[in-house]
Amino acid sequence: MQQRRLADRLEVSALSLGCMGMSDHYGPGDDTESTATIHHALDRGITMLDTADMYGPFHNERLVGQAIAGRRDDVVLATKFGIERLPDGTAKGINGRPDYVRAACNASLQRLGVDHIDLYYQHRIDPAVPIEETWGAMSELVAAGKVRHLGISEAAPSTVRRAHAVHPITAGQYEYSLFTRDIETELLPTLRELGIGLVAYAPMGRGLLTGTVTGPDQFPADDVRRFAPRFQESSLATNLALVERLRGLAVVLGATPAQLALAWLLNRAADIVPIPGTKRRTYLRENLSAADLFLTGDHLELIEESIPAGAVVGERYDPPRMAVVNL
Repeated sequence: MQQRRLADRLEVSALSLGCMGMSDHYGPGDDTESTATIHHALDRGITMLDTADMYGPFHNERLVGQAIAGRRDDVVLATKFGIERLPDGTAKGINGRPDYVRAACNASLQRLGVDHIDLYYQHRIDPAVPIEETWGAMSELVAAGKVRHLGISEAAPSTVRRAHAVHPITAGQYEYSLFTRDIETELLPTLRELGIGLVAYAPMGRGLLTGTVTGPDQFPADDVRRFAPRFQESSLATNLALVERLRGLAVVLGATPAQLALAWLLNRAADIVPIPGTKRRTYLRENLSAADLFLTGDHLELIEESIPAGAVVGERYDPPRMAVVNL
């Protein structure tokens, strides 16, 4: 597995692993298979594991912590705070208060069973708390040795600049894929100007780009895609037609649409690290093969002709979830 550097400070595997779906948002999980998937990822050279306190809630951090016990030195451990949930899953809202930052970090350290977090993100921006106050508390965590690097997620360019002025940001985590390219206009140039790496989540459009989606009814009731705008009948036919274009090129290259979507993203730039999420070893192996897929300039042009920027229909999230994105 090739390595990439975030902000020229933190070295991680070019392809890393999102662990959210092992505990939340995508139907029921299987801790045994999830743990085996994490172990297989580490064995195959993936180093960065991405989790958050709200996944589960709390279950995912415990799962990841147990899975890496005895292998801490092999892992770049990334987690997040800021979306506050009760143990029963009830959403309390976005919290960026300094006292909460400190308490959330201590709780994550305990659940993960580690003495430091390698990359600690503000998951969402609290509009009621000046970003300088939140990041002042985060910088204290670095000074205390509890956190090595700081990250930010779904923050507007102006917010990124203000946070970066308080403490250097190592990584910005944003949704980025062939189906979600809006960050290319202003956000990505801002990250590059400031020397911040990009960690790309949902690089396969939450499964749409795998070519296996048939409709929202295929998902269980606790799967967020059942209600996501891009998966509804009003949008799905158009979006699946785009995926079929990608499938045609993938067949020629001896790949799957998912592998082609990931390879396209890996080829965008060396400061981008995709974190495709999976809870099964079979899909992990498929994703890993994308890192070995050779694409020429002509291939990349054909991919973008197949799915032009802005061609997808529907918002990324349903209105309540979209409302907490710092635009």
